[in-house]
Amino acid sequence: MSEELANEHLEHAEHAEHAVAEGNSFLITVSATIAALAVVAAIIASLETVETSGAISEKNDAVLKQSQASDQWGYYQAKSLKQKMYEIAAAGGGPKAADFGKEAQRYDAEQKEQEKQARELERQRDEKLAAGEKHENRHHGLTYAATLVHVGIAVATIAIITRGQRWPWYGSLLLGATGVAMAAWTYLRPPL
Repeated sequence: MSEELANEHLEHAEHAEHAVAEGNSFLITVSATIAALAVVAAIIASLETVETSGAISEKNDAVLKQSQASDQWGYYQAKSLKQKMYEIAAAGGGPKAADFGKEAQRYDAEQKEQEKQARELERQRDEKLAAGEKHENRHHGLTYAATLVHVGIAVATIAIITRGQRWPWYGSLLLGATGVAMAAWTYLRPPL
């Protein structure tokens, strides 16, 4: 499939060469339209690739933030257990009860800091997931846009094959314009 796409421009160039050889100005115009649509399709496909990379990167970062948050929650639980043990030891009385009470208070303060860090990492995770979704939505919109432009190229080729039928060329212009509009809308619309 990728080899087909890589060689697609050669097929279009061949059709253009035949149009020029015939000297038919309309077919030359159609060939130029095909070339322009191919450039637009390449630009949209490049943007699609950028959005795919962005989605993957943001979602990977979200997984890392979740892992870091899980670590902080683990530290929180460990400090909570130590705090409870020191509270029990302080409640038992004895010569070190005051020292045990101070340790319980220290672990309580540390536990609150661990909770704060864990919640901050979860907030960052949520931001990364939202950014990844935005990239993914753009990727999907650009995929549809590129498909419309590619279909427009194929339809324009019909005008050359049929030796000057105009309806395929008009259809290709409509498909190409719709693809460009969809690509622009994908970038300009507010995030879902």
